[in-house]
Amino acid sequence: MKMKTKNIIITIISSFLFLSCSEEFLDMAPISNMNESDFYKTQADFETAITAAYATLYTEYYGESGVSYCSEQMSDEATLYSVIGNTTDRWAFKNYELLANNSVVEQIWNDGFKDLNVVNNVIDKLNEASFDNNQLKSEYKAEMCFLRALYNFNLVREFGPIPLLKKPVSVKDSYNVLRSSESDIYDFIVSDLKFASGNLPLQSNVERVGQATKGAAEGILGEVYLTVGKKDSAKIVLQDLINSGEYELLPDYSYLWDLKHENSKEAIFEVQYIAGATNPSSPYWEEFTPYENLILTGQGLGMNQVTDDLWNEFEPNDARRELSIFEGYRDAVGNWISIKFPKKWYDDNYIMNQQYYYENNFIVLRYADVLLMYAEASGEAKYLNMVRKRAGLPEYGTANYPSDKYPTLALAIEHEREVELALEFHRWFDLKRTDRAINVLSKAKGKTITENMLLLPIPQSVIDQNPKIEQNPGY
Repeated sequence: MKMKTKNIIITIISSFLFLSCSEEFLDMAPISNMNESDFYKTQADFETAITAAYATLYTEYYGESGVSYCSEQMSDEATLYSVIGNTTDRWAFKNYELLANNSVVEQIWNDGFKDLNVVNNVIDKLNEASFDNNQLKSEYKAEMCFLRALYNFNLVREFGPIPLLKKPVSVKDSYNVLRSSESDIYDFIVSDLKFASGNLPLQSNVERVGQATKGAAEGILGEVYLTVGKKDSAKIVLQDLINSGEYELLPDYSYLWDLKHENSKEAIFEVQYIAGATNPSSPYWEEFTPYENLILTGQGLGMNQVTDDLWNEFEPNDARRELSIFEGYRDAVGNWISIKFPKKWYDDNYIMNQQYYYENNFIVLRYADVLLMYAEASGEAKYLNMVRKRAGLPEYGTANYPSDKYPTLALAIEHEREVELALEFHRWFDLKRTDRAINVLSKAKGKTITENMLLLPIPQSVIDQNPKIEQNPGY
């Protein structure tokens, strides 16, 4: 099943998706090598379009995406030693020295809105679809609403108020779309996720591996509610997900990073990859190994290298540290190079100098995350302790728990999320949500981090195109 689904994605990508990379911001059509007027007619046409829309996840969650730069480089978990390209613009994230003309910020903005327009275009065409299967239409629309909500959620947390695009917009028309209020954006996200959760299948009923499900929509909706301070609403939706019985913790943390356990009972939403020269192979191992190591990988981009802050956050007997982080490697002549870097996406099937031979999926949402969010929403420590029990650690509230370091449940949850979900693109968003970012990050970065710094600047190119769009404070 997994292989069949991935092969469908591969066909779509090789046909047209990557051809659109050079097109302008907010290009109307996800189908770039065929006349749009001849498309979107049959059910098969929409199957192709849906698969292409899912392929935007490769942009949203690759190693140098917006969620990677923000959640890791701007947090206390990761640093950057060197990467190909404009290192000044890249280092500006970890150093909190961002400017409006930063090329990476512009790329994050453009990628986000390109991906949204692909999804919006499919939703727009579904509203006019002539094939008769109304249940399938609703399910397809729900999948696209899930992606649209996820992408808007990422963008609003990165940039604050953004232009709220509810339908496809041409480049010309996009100049007239100004920034909406955060409340309007979050209302739209909630509406999309409610529609998605009401029309998507349970995990046990999906026909396509990697498809959005009711559980995925509820999990993201729970995080949205926590982000806007609605803990009671988050508790209700997350409890429904937990009570569904569709998900469970894997018995061993190491299974999460074993290729044999991809799309497991713990994974709620996972970006699908498959190794091979013509396939969408996983980029993370290459991107997260030390820069130009020339022994672990053909190159290595040095992205999201691990800080001592993260390393020291693990309790001494927490096996998750060794399963999450390498302490170094031996170079070609056997010298030990001491550098901490991510281990979660290690692929022992990797073939040297062949970047397309990576298999690892990327887990956007998993059950441990949901349990910890539910503990945050409900104040019930038993859900935190379910995660700690899997790790073989003393439970919160017991004599051996390190309560001297984490004396409150809120701090215990913060600690557990950092070590359980380390390097999985959560940390910065977690700290912002719990109003802990300024305190934690000022200490970690050795400089005063202000509220204004917790949003990216609006790209100067966007303001140049439409001077009516206001810049974020502090830029």
